[in-house]
Amino acid sequence: MLIYLKLLLTAIFWGGTFVAGRSLAQNVGPFSAAFFRFAIASLFLVFLTWKVEGKFTVLKKRQILPVLLLGLTGVFCYNLFFFKGLKLIEASRAAIIIANNPILIALFSAVFFKEKLNSLKITGILISVSGAIIVISRGNLFEILQGNLGPGEFYIFLCVLSWVIFSLLGKAVMADLSPLASVTYSALSGTILLFAPALREGLADCIYYSVADWWNIFYLGFFGTVLGFVWFYEGINQIGPTRAGLFINFVPISAILLAFLILGEPLTLSLLIGTLLVSAGVYLTNRP
Repeated sequence: MLIYLKLLLTAIFWGGTFVAGRSLAQNVGPFSAAFFRFAIASLFLVFLTWKVEGKFTVLKKRQILPVLLLGLTGVFCYNLFFFKGLKLIEASRAAIIIANNPILIALFSAVFFKEKLNSLKITGILISVSGAIIVISRGNLFEILQGNLGPGEFYIFLCVLSWVIFSLLGKAVMADLSPLASVTYSALSGTILLFAPALREGLADCIYYSVADWWNIFYLGFFGTVLGFVWFYEGINQIGPTRAGLFINFVPISAILLAFLILGEPLTLSLLIGTLLVSAGVYLTNRP
């Protein structure tokens, strides 16, 4: 079926964001990169929301603050830490760390929303965290015990926390807004919040960006944000969230392969073992 191809391509697009982000972070400041990414995404999302829903929902006063918080966490903070982290560590390692998003979301949901954690989910969490530790430490657990981790790993971990908060806030916001409207408003608010810091960082230097830089920005904004979101939610509507969610497991795999093919990053044993453990853990945690 076409929807399965779309979901597979979505996983590949999302894996590719780590490669594009890694390349872009070497030449463009984090605020500027994030601003242009979501300026492009916002344009497409506004058009898409209007076309799909036939209108653009006006926010009520009580919705303004939650939507701003979505933009602050899921766009502003996430992308700031995303680009800062990718400037310092490999795309493949960052992808495995971020692949633990569903694990932390499950844990925080259990704490704040009283969602149950059965033995299968707990097993999945332990397996996934073990895989992340192997990747972060490059197979040498003494690296973590001795505190020999760099700022790159710390930024990516903050990236994960930002997304977890965004996801938990989104549960409350989407009680009143559709998923598409919620994402559109969060992209718009995040873009607005990014403008001033990007301007101070040197936004005007965009005239000196290379063709490759602009391609990476467009890729992140359109393929990695808009098209990925649309196709993923098409999958949820057609085959359900459980089966559609399984394709998320291909994201770190595609990121590692693309980083190997495009950036020449090595395929180490610790990376491969960690990938298998994280993917297995995420699968077990999200099984119904």
